[in-house]
Amino acid sequence: MTQTTFLQYEAPWPVHSIDWCKTPAPGQQLRARSSFRLGIASFTENFQNRIAVVGLQDERVLVEDDYSEYPDFVTLCETHHGYPATSLQWQPANSLSHAWTQKSPTSELLATTSDALRVWEYSNDVPTSVSNFVGRQNTSLGGHSLTLKTALSGQSKVQSQSNGAPLTSFSWNEKAPSLIVTSSIDTTCTVWNIDTSAAITQLIAHDREVYDVAWLPGSTDIFVSVGADGSLRAFDLRSLEHSTILYETPAPKNVPPPPSSPSSTARPPTSPLLRISFNPSDSNYMSTFHMDGTEVQILDMRSPGQPVLELKVHQAPINALGWSSSEQPLLATASDDCQVLVWDLANYIQSTTSPRSAGSRLNSPRPDVKKRVVSEPVMAYSASSQVTNLAWSPLIQGMTMGNGLSTTTGEWIAIASGKQIKALKV
Repeated sequence: MTQTTFLQYEAPWPVHSIDWCKTPAPGQQLRARSSFRLGIASFTENFQNRIAVVGLQDERVLVEDDYSEYPDFVTLCETHHGYPATSLQWQPANSLSHAWTQKSPTSELLATTSDALRVWEYSNDVPTSVSNFVGRQNTSLGGHSLTLKTALSGQSKVQSQSNGAPLTSFSWNEKAPSLIVTSSIDTTCTVWNIDTSAAITQLIAHDREVYDVAWLPGSTDIFVSVGADGSLRAFDLRSLEHSTILYETPAPKNVPPPPSSPSSTARPPTSPLLRISFNPSDSNYMSTFHMDGTEVQILDMRSPGQPVLELKVHQAPINALGWSSSEQPLLATASDDCQVLVWDLANYIQSTTSPRSAGSRLNSPRPDVKKRVVSEPVMAYSASSQVTNLAWSPLIQGMTMGNGLSTTTGEWIAIASGKQIKALKV
């Protein structure tokens, strides 16, 4: 009897944002089911959007046997969200040991961005004596709740209205889980303390909209951002008077010449950068991609200025990317070509014996490394439609079920494609 390598779920609405829980539920560390929980958010062009937590219907779907007639995932709880969530994330793994002042030790946090940064508290109050019965059909979803804890939208530095401008993304600090940095279309980034619901600092980060932001792994001071001005910039909270430009995209080709008398509001053409993500095992390396771009750029913070690697296989614009959390991380990319590609860059990335520490200052641009092109992913999956987003699971330990069957340790990728969510064992 073989193990399942493919799980699926159909949401009642198109899915945009998705994230895999970083840890088992409090008090349920020995339960296979609690490691297979996803947070998902809808994308509909109205104010009726939803967010939901979905989980395994029955642990026995992890081994292929007579349970194929059951759906793999079931909705545990959902709630109204208004505008679509531009990003949804579970609390970092380190949150379990963090000294929260405003949170129950048995609950977990999720956060979303849209017109505000919202922090949600997810609770699973099903008694352990009941939920430990393997194979119990969860027909009653009582006990699972998702409640709004706080909504944060501060006064914008660059806009006069009292409520903040729409937020495009956020990054949750793994070392200090009370810190979240958000990015906005109003050119700013804001660092929040979600435990005290206070804005620590807001800074004008780019010349145009900011599309994504990421904390440097292991640091509570340094973060990077990308935006519509085509630049990747790094900021250090200890010296906010300047930023470091790590990369600027070349000007787009085939752009019509400017008018003979350009207006005062005319902006030079740029190739926006949409996403930024650090390699968790070697934070010198980051991955990004351009709007409408089919290649992924890998940048080295020690040699800013131009990519050190470019991944070229996708045949249509890339929508999402993400690194796994294993010792030798894999990079997954998803595209409008209906493909999810997994890349092993270990042979291309030169890890130094003395890496730049998270506490050190940033280098100035030194574009002296030649770019290498990589065109051989180690895995490929074809979806039935365009893949809009993806999320890696943490490393999930192998477990023995109550029926004697067992699973092996490994990682999964969840992908969103229309209303379909598929989880693939890597």
